[in-house]
Amino acid sequence: MAELSLPVIDLAPLSNPHEDHASIEQLATQLGRAFEGEGFAYLINALLSLTYEQLPEAEKVRLAKKTFRKENNNTYRGFFPARVGSDNLKEGFEIGPHEPSTIPKSREVRIDLTEANVWPSESIASGFQRASEKLYDELQHLSSRLLSLLAVALGKDQSFFHHYLSGSISTLRFLHYPAICPPAPQQDPCCTPHTDSGILTLLHQDATGGLEVLSPDGRWVAAPYVPGSLVVNIGDLMAKVSGGRFNATYHRVRSSPGVERYSVPFFFEPGVDCMVRSVDGDGEVAVYGEHVLTKMKGWVEFQDTEKIPSIVIDVEAINPEKA
Repeated sequence: MAELSLPVIDLAPLSNPHEDHASIEQLATQLGRAFEGEGFAYLINALLSLTYEQLPEAEKVRLAKKTFRKENNNTYRGFFPARVGSDNLKEGFEIGPHEPSTIPKSREVRIDLTEANVWPSESIASGFQRASEKLYDELQHLSSRLLSLLAVALGKDQSFFHHYLSGSISTLRFLHYPAICPPAPQQDPCCTPHTDSGILTLLHQDATGGLEVLSPDGRWVAAPYVPGSLVVNIGDLMAKVSGGRFNATYHRVRSSPGVERYSVPFFFEPGVDCMVRSVDGDGEVAVYGEHVLTKMKGWVEFQDTEKIPSIVIDVEAINPEKA
């Protein structure tokens, strides 16, 4: 397997209190070229406080989405289990903004995109909420800076995408790909080829690697772990926003037999009512909330439990004393 030579973009100028116009223009050009070509890049000197903590099984059950534990009320935030035999063998815990939306809902919805976060008990995971919220804020701020650079790359003012930040419902995920050891059948890939659906994705992957990107000439090539870096790519919606200048690139994750993998992706998302349109002013206008609800119909962690009974959590099997 060949390794893809992704562009490496140094974000150090963004931390300079006296950043100059030339530095912004240079970063915007580098980022724009990356998305016009490979669609992926490494970011260094992002200055983040990354953390990851595995939660006890019983706590995962308590925080599971309603899809997997019907007595729970959380539908969008919380824990989802790995599904052996599916095309996405990973479990994860995800959070959104600190404060849920106060905008009244006009109708009942099965998936509440603006619901409050759910958290593990402080006595079980001390400091987890505080550390997660700090990382969320850092990644949200970084996303806002990157959006400003993308606006410049597309010939617009730095503030062009600022309305995306109003009511933003960005998602931070802590993912775990369990190790599969013989004689269990190997699942490869453990996350099938896909493009991201939204605006902007920032990813921290561990030293296990496994990320592969579809090159412009149609080859799957490795995008290995680079210490101290984040991987950045755009989603389908941002490709449309760019008027087709930027590429939402197919990617996948391949497993290594007997090795578990951890990654922390952050998906920048506008507000549910945000009107997303091309920088050229043409084409269809997408309401972000409607866009993501349509997309998630194909995501296993949001499908009805009646369609996927094999992955509904059996709380008694995990912890009979607390069932």
